[in-house]
Amino acid sequence: MARPKLFDPDEALDAAVAVFREHGYAGASAEMLTEAMQIGKQSLYNTFGGKWPLYCRALERYAETETSEHITALKAGDGALAGIERMMKRVVAQARMPCLGVSCVAEFGTDSEGSPELARIREAGGRAMRTLLLEKIRQAQADGEIATRVDANHASAFLIANIAALRLAARGGAGDTELRAMARLALQALK
Repeated sequence: MARPKLFDPDEALDAAVAVFREHGYAGASAEMLTEAMQIGKQSLYNTFGGKWPLYCRALERYAETETSEHITALKAGDGALAGIERMMKRVVAQARMPCLGVSCVAEFGTDSEGSPELARIREAGGRAMRTLLLEKIRQAQADGEIATRVDANHASAFLIANIAALRLAARGGAGDTELRAMARLALQALK
């Protein structure tokens, strides 16, 4: 008869997300993970299947959480542009925390041939946010808040790229004033 787990797998997964956010896949050792997760090495393998499956599950958890937070911000505020601004302010406020999505792309690229599982996770994680962002951009254009000369798909890609840029700038030492200015400039480019 199997022994019951003496740890909460969800809490352990959240701890793994924090390790992978800070160190990436290659930089996170099994020892770092088991220490943060407060489990033994055998539990890591028995519960999560090893480091790679754990990384994939951590990326899924992170993508779900971040997407949900972006969507909440986009839906808040009076008007479409206000939601977009709120999302960008949230990114600025959280920019100093390492982004597992950005580090995953930096570490593994976006080539679905090289890492189809990661490409699937990133695509699924970001689809709802990108769809809502595009909807908000089109609504802001209809409301006269964003220029109609700007292609909505390009504007969406531009803002997503700026989210990554803000996070990288913060990790590189940019101050809060600089980060806020970068976010404002990104939004002004759409007007």
